[in-house]
Amino acid sequence: MRVCIVGGGVIGLVTAWRTAQRGAGVTVVDPSPGGGAAQVAAGMLAAVTELHYGEEQLLALNLASARRYPDFAAELAEASGQQLGYRACGTLAVALDSDDRAHLRELHALQQRCGLSAQWLSGRECRRLEPLLAPGVRGGLRVDGDHQIDPRLLSRALLTACERAGVVTLRTRATRLRTGRGGVEGVTLADGSELAADAVVLAAGSESGRLAGVPAECVPPVRPVKGQVLRLRMPDPAGRRPFLSRTVRAVVRGGPLYLVPRESGELVVGATSEERGWDTTVTAGGVYELLRDAHELLPGITELELVETRAGLRPCSPDNAPVLGPTPLPGLHLATGHHRNGVLLTPVTGDALAASVTGGQLPPEAAAFGAGRFTAEVATTDIEQPRERQP
Repeated sequence: MRVCIVGGGVIGLVTAWRTAQRGAGVTVVDPSPGGGAAQVAAGMLAAVTELHYGEEQLLALNLASARRYPDFAAELAEASGQQLGYRACGTLAVALDSDDRAHLRELHALQQRCGLSAQWLSGRECRRLEPLLAPGVRGGLRVDGDHQIDPRLLSRALLTACERAGVVTLRTRATRLRTGRGGVEGVTLADGSELAADAVVLAAGSESGRLAGVPAECVPPVRPVKGQVLRLRMPDPAGRRPFLSRTVRAVVRGGPLYLVPRESGELVVGATSEERGWDTTVTAGGVYELLRDAHELLPGITELELVETRAGLRPCSPDNAPVLGPTPLPGLHLATGHHRNGVLLTPVTGDALAASVTGGQLPPEAAAFGAGRFTAEVATTDIEQPRERQP
C-alpha cells in the first residue's frame, strides 16, 4: 500500500511513522519537515488543566493520549536514539485575585465531576512549592498528572524514527490532489511531477484546507489561530532550588498565561490567541503583554535573558477538536484541527490514523472526531473566509 502524508509536522510525522510500522510504503511531502506549529508550541501535556466547559468529549481523547505518553516517549526515544525532553513535573494553576480564584474553584469542581485528580492549595501552599511566585497569589490547583515534552525535540525524533522506518521525505509542496473514478490517485507536486498513492492524509495543520482538487464535502474546516510565544533563559541552579520547577498557569486580566520550564534551562512563556488570519508577525504589543502578565505572576522573570520571540498558527476547527479519519472520497483521510492540543494528541492521533489508513475505520476512542461531523457548507465558508479579529 502506498500512502502519501501531506504535511510534516508532528501530526504528519507520527502518522507516517505508525503507518510505516504497519507495513505501508509512506512518503511525507513537506517543504520543511519537522516544522509547523510544534516549533512554537510549549509542549504541555495538560489533559486536566486544559479542561474547558463543553469539551468533556475531547477530554476523553486527551486523557487517552496522555495515558499513552510514557510508553510512546520511551518507544520513540529508542527508535530515534534521541531525547525528547519528556518530564512528569506536574502543573500548578494559580489565581492572582478573587475573580481568578472563583474561576479556579469552578474549574476544580468540574474536574472533580469528571473524576480527575487535582488538589486545591492556598496561596501560601502555592508559594511553598514555587517560592518565586508573586506574594499576591490567592490560591491554586496542583495537578501532578499533567506532564510536558519539548515539541522541537519531539519533531526531530519523529523525523529520525520515520527515516529509520523507511519513510521517504520529499522536501517540496503538494499543490493538488489527484483523483479518479475509484477515489484518490495521489498528488501533484510543486514542480509538476506526480506522486502516485493509494491513500492521502491531509496533515498540514492550518493549511490542510488549501490543497487544490479536494472535493468541497471533504475540505477540513480548519482556520489559523495565531499565537505568540517567548523563550527565556533561566539561571543554572548549580545545586540550588531551580527558578521554576514545574509548569505554572494562570489567567491574568482575563487572558490565559503559561510558563513552562525545561530541563535545558529554557523557560517558555505564552501564549496569545489571535484571530489574525495567516499573519505570523511578532508584535511589540504581544511581547509586552506576555512579559507584563508573566512579571505580575513571577516578578523575577524580568531579570532573565530573552532568547527568542516567535509566532505560529494553530489549526482550529469549529468545535476546537481534531478532525480525523476517512472522508467521503475513498482513500482521502484527515489529521488536522488539533488547535491547542496537537502535541498532547500526538500518540493517539498516530495510532488512529494508522488504523484509519490501513483498515478504513477509526478506533473507538477517536470515532467521535471523524470528519463527517461537519458539513461541506461550513468547511467551505471557514476556509475561504478566515475570521479576523475585529478592531
